[in-house]
Amino acid sequence: MLRLYHLLLGSILLVSIPVGAKFVLPQFSPRKAVKPPAVAKLANPNEGNIWQKILGNTAPPTNWQVAACEGNAPLLCVSSKGKVLGTVEINVYPLASNEDFQKKLVAAGIPPGSQADYQNSKYQTQVLSVLKTWAEDHYAAFAKDRQGEYGKEITFLTYPLQAVPIGKLQGIRYGFAGLKEKGGVQEQHIGHVAFDGSKLYVITTAFDPGSQTGKFDKLENLAIFQPYLYAIAADLRLP
Repeated sequence: MLRLYHLLLGSILLVSIPVGAKFVLPQFSPRKAVKPPAVAKLANPNEGNIWQKILGNTAPPTNWQVAACEGNAPLLCVSSKGKVLGTVEINVYPLASNEDFQKKLVAAGIPPGSQADYQNSKYQTQVLSVLKTWAEDHYAAFAKDRQGEYGKEITFLTYPLQAVPIGKLQGIRYGFAGLKEKGGVQEQHIGHVAFDGSKLYVITTAFDPGSQTGKFDKLENLAIFQPYLYAIAADLRLP
């Protein structure tokens, strides 16, 4: 039954990916951590877990619980019957120390020091354009990293980028997956990125045995939680 589910999921992914978004990656070597195209993560250990401040009122799946994890790590814990099924990670990057994103804003027509105008459709279009470029760069970094990890039996797929609400912000949903040629999913990643005029918010989770945080141990649990994750992202208290 599980094999059939994996094959079905793979078929859905293949149908949803546009032509040109599929790559067969060669060779295998130890994984390196994939860093998004941003720098200087905003983190203050004295402020506690940021999810305590931004989590909305979205209901979790039946008999599941969703709450900020204990401690200062920026993790959202998804659990059932006292067992953690997975976590969602949020990283916050200040614009002042993110030169790459500053350049992207300037290229899109948003000069440094511009006030965020969430009601201006032109501004929204410009920001979404920058976020799409950021996500595409993240794809490129991910693909480069996986070139040394996957053999020819794994096919790497990227999801089409989607403009979605993230709290009161307009953001981009992105993702990618590695499908086994003989059936099954090696890994699957889901991300959201948004910009509030001074900070970049990156929200991620995955089914990925190689990840340490921001992941689910079982693909089927991630699949169940996926639509709830979308609703949680839309209901965040951002900015």
